[in-house]
Amino acid sequence: MVDHRSSIAAVRKVVSVEASPQRAFELFTEGIQVWWPLRTHSVGEQQAAGVTFGEGVGGTIIETLADGTAALWGRVTRWEPPHLVAFTWHPGNPESEAGEVEVTFTEDKSGGTVVVLVHTGWERRPDGARAREGYDTGWNTVLNQFVRALA
Repeated sequence: MVDHRSSIAAVRKVVSVEASPQRAFELFTEGIQVWWPLRTHSVGEQQAAGVTFGEGVGGTIIETLADGTAALWGRVTRWEPPHLVAFTWHPGNPESEAGEVEVTFTEDKSGGTVVVLVHTGWERRPDGARAREGYDTGWNTVLNQFVRALA
């Protein structure tokens, strides 16, 4: 759902990986535990014990903390393996403030994959402009970990 009245620009990140779209999609979703930087990019930080990415529309993205409690990060809204996954995104915030993240996986001429992440919906958050700034750099760190995991 796109709000055409949005006054806060989308965050858009592009990375290239030496892997097929299928492999990149699988690592991004079902393999998130392997590459996501939980210690620095999570609700629990040092208390974060894991993260899972539910498969299919309606699947949930959940962080588990060392004490067993869970934090909902978002819900899958589109599931088109191996080319696209989209989900709501609100780690540590109410679901009513969720943005949307769409990630596409497109094969390039060398047999690798161009991964494009677009994060929108900032106007739903009271701190939308500030949050966008944080995610603009935060997604770089996260995607660099993803790229390293595929190298």
